[in-house]
Amino acid sequence: MKRQLLLGDEAIALGAIHAGLSGVYAYPGTPSTEITEFIQNNPLARERGLHSRWSTNEKTAMEEALGMSFMGKRALVCMKHVGMNVCADPFVNSGMTGVNGGVVVLAADDPSMHSSQDEQDSRFYGKFAMIPTFEPSSQQEAYDMMAKAFDFSERQKLPVLMRVTTRMAHSRAVVNVSEEPRKENELNYEAEAKNWVLLPANARRRNDYVTAQQAQLEDEAEKSPYNIYKDGTDHSLGIVASGIAYNYVMENFPEGCPYPVLKVSQYPLPKRLVRQMLTECERVLIVEEGQPFIEDMVRGVAEMPNVLGRLDGTLPRTGELNPDVVRKALGMPLGECFDPCKDVAPRPPALCQGCGHRDVYAALNEVLREYENPRVFGDIGCYTLGFLPPFRAIHSCVDMGASITMAKGAADAGQWPAVAVIGDSTFTHSGMTGLLDAINENADITVIISDNLTTGMTGGQDSAGTNKFEAICRGLGLSDEHLKVVVPLPKNMPEITQIIREELSYHGTSVIIPRRECMQTLQRHLKQNKAK
Repeated sequence: MKRQLLLGDEAIALGAIHAGLSGVYAYPGTPSTEITEFIQNNPLARERGLHSRWSTNEKTAMEEALGMSFMGKRALVCMKHVGMNVCADPFVNSGMTGVNGGVVVLAADDPSMHSSQDEQDSRFYGKFAMIPTFEPSSQQEAYDMMAKAFDFSERQKLPVLMRVTTRMAHSRAVVNVSEEPRKENELNYEAEAKNWVLLPANARRRNDYVTAQQAQLEDEAEKSPYNIYKDGTDHSLGIVASGIAYNYVMENFPEGCPYPVLKVSQYPLPKRLVRQMLTECERVLIVEEGQPFIEDMVRGVAEMPNVLGRLDGTLPRTGELNPDVVRKALGMPLGECFDPCKDVAPRPPALCQGCGHRDVYAALNEVLREYENPRVFGDIGCYTLGFLPPFRAIHSCVDMGASITMAKGAADAGQWPAVAVIGDSTFTHSGMTGLLDAINENADITVIISDNLTTGMTGGQDSAGTNKFEAICRGLGLSDEHLKVVVPLPKNMPEITQIIREELSYHGTSVIIPRRECMQTLQRHLKQNKAK
């Protein structure tokens, strides 16, 4: 073994490589992005030729991973929590098909919404799909669990969901890593079509099998080395803690916790261990990141009024946990803690100076001032910051790709003008089908695909549609007459405003593509060229 200082994301990535990974499939999304980036830059991954290119969206990533599994090889799928919504169809059905080569689906949740629309808890997807779920409590467990998860997946013939949260993904720790990585699986043809062709007759048979399999999965969880019951001397309180929240508990007891603690890092919930705690302890505190997932189930195991957690207010119902929040719930006095708000002036996020999105919004606002009630539907990306001062340019931002479809729906309702602003990567992720709907009905909308030649918000990953957007729009049926490309620079403002004005006046579907490289990737490329 050798020791490395790793982010949680890096520990996951290295653990997957050392577990015999053949391919990672992902769409960039904080806090999961660094997993795929690590694999892309890892020498062993390059030597082995592991697949590591970004997928167009999370649904395609999940399906591509299932294809690799079908051929007997191990595949990792990575996404942030809202990406689970995008891949829900193949993810849920993967419980019905089962796997051939091991599949691990990594969902990185974002409690407190550091860079997200909601606090969704991905563990519900595992329970919903009857798929076993792992939740590491440390970077070391994150590394070790990858091999265990792939082995478990192939033994049970099911995908495994692994759930981490932002602090786990983006904090560092020393990890003992193997010096003898496992070889990749050989190609095999053992996948049975009767399991993978989900005709009703096949699906009903598989559904009966997977449902019956749940008792075995629960038994595996009871015996898991990651689910640990540690007894204590004081049974006035018992603590059930999952994932990184276990660390928050233990940080408050450097000399050892006096209370019994049940650490949960593998699901289904180990009910026998829970019942043991409920029997032995007067009160039970549930400490978990995200929603009261375990707490709901514990209250279902035994109706006890003295089960404490997020639901009764002992812990905050929303937001991220930390050692101090847990300390307060334990009834322990709070020590001095650093309050960054007292020492650091808050700075709201803003578009970079020189960003092409700025010129797009400046031109759009200038033209829209000529209309009484314009509506601009935004999307997920850096350009969402157009909602903030000084632009205040968009009126909605719901999910990936919703700008075009919401603009179309607004136009269907009689709104004019209806404008959609979407980025290049988001357009290929989830916007193309909406544009096809609009073109098919010649909806009265203007779509602005703000192309900065990268996936900017997550750090400058490749964008799937670079240099293809005009061809995509034409292929979807858009006429050249209403497909315009501009360069968003202050000197081109008269041209840009004129084009926007003309396309808004056209009562049908039109697309404007402002194209200029992201300032961050431009600076990076200039430095690389200078170094050469």
